[in-house]
Amino acid sequence: MNLSNQYIFILGTTKFDNPYESTSYITAKYLAENNFVFFIENPFTWKDYYKNKNTAEFNRRREFFASRSDGIISTEIPNLKVLITPPLLSINFLPEGRVYRLLLKINEAIIAKRIQRTLENEKIDKFIFINSFNFHYPNVVKPLNPALTVYQCVDPLILPFDRKHGVISEQTLLQNSDLVICTSKQLYNEKKGFNTNTFFIPNAADITHSKKALDIDLQIAECLTPFKKPIIGYFGNIERRIDFELIREVAAQNPEKSFVFAGPESPEFIPEWFYKTPNIYLTGRLPYQQLPAVLKGFDVAIIPFKKDEVSNTIFPLKLFEYLGSGKPVVATNFNPDLADFTKKTVHYCEDAKSFTAAINQEIETDSKEKVQARLVIAQENTWEKRIKELSELLYSSIPD
Repeated sequence: MNLSNQYIFILGTTKFDNPYESTSYITAKYLAENNFVFFIENPFTWKDYYKNKNTAEFNRRREFFASRSDGIISTEIPNLKVLITPPLLSINFLPEGRVYRLLLKINEAIIAKRIQRTLENEKIDKFIFINSFNFHYPNVVKPLNPALTVYQCVDPLILPFDRKHGVISEQTLLQNSDLVICTSKQLYNEKKGFNTNTFFIPNAADITHSKKALDIDLQIAECLTPFKKPIIGYFGNIERRIDFELIREVAAQNPEKSFVFAGPESPEFIPEWFYKTPNIYLTGRLPYQQLPAVLKGFDVAIIPFKKDEVSNTIFPLKLFEYLGSGKPVVATNFNPDLADFTKKTVHYCEDAKSFTAAINQEIETDSKEKVQARLVIAQENTWEKRIKELSELLYSSIPD
């Protein structure tokens, strides 16, 4: 049975007004269709407070930072509230050890106190607590006594900032949670050794949005008009996961094609030659609302991720967004589990030669039948379906 009329608190990894969709906030929005959900966004630290002072993001939260505030912001979804905490101590710079863990307890107490006030004000005596990949605060739930404690593991710990304290903190979360939910099989295989109640529920996509790319009246995004066809496109963060060497070879093999990367850039990971290659173009960050118009302008959508021990845990949202737009998809074979979900609608390539061959094949043979097959696969991997699976698991796990 589906979960309904339950109170759910979700400690997320992002801000509720982030320009890009996140697994944690998407989960909150869909669960709020049948439940009462409080999304605790990733708290500001005092460093964030002063760094962002007087920005729109700061001003939106200013009055809710105060300890006298209840911290609750209403959203366009009636059953979904955002919970803002007072600013926390900035402590990640400290070495792992007793001092760090002592100060972390103070931060966790601040978050817990804000949740406790909500529980008292709303007269909530039974609730579910989901830590959605915010491993920075593993013990927030300790004084709160929820009916069910869940850890949603979305990605491996990669960046030094996350690994510095996150490796120890995540183990605490894994061991102390009633349920662990992983978004890839590789993560599932890794985490079930720490908690036997570990389950695999992959990411999905909001294809109602990407499907707008099929609207004949939709104009192609203006940012793509300067580039000659065919356009081989990527929509998302341009960062360490990208296999830049593969792209260098593929771009060289296809000088007549435009390779367009639409999304925010992490310059520390991008090689200098990438900016200088004549048929590689970067648009910069684009609003998520523009996704359909951008995808409509792509002839082939690509996911050129490195194949390594990190990437084999990735279950990218963009895969099903691409398919939901009806576009051909060519990817590296970074995660072999993905083929089970996409059947024969996506090319998974091992090198630049096969990547080029797949691009050319899709340009030459694309058809209405292929578009329809992609849409069928996308429809099998929607957030509605995933949240139904999650709801059923949560419902069956709540103690009587």
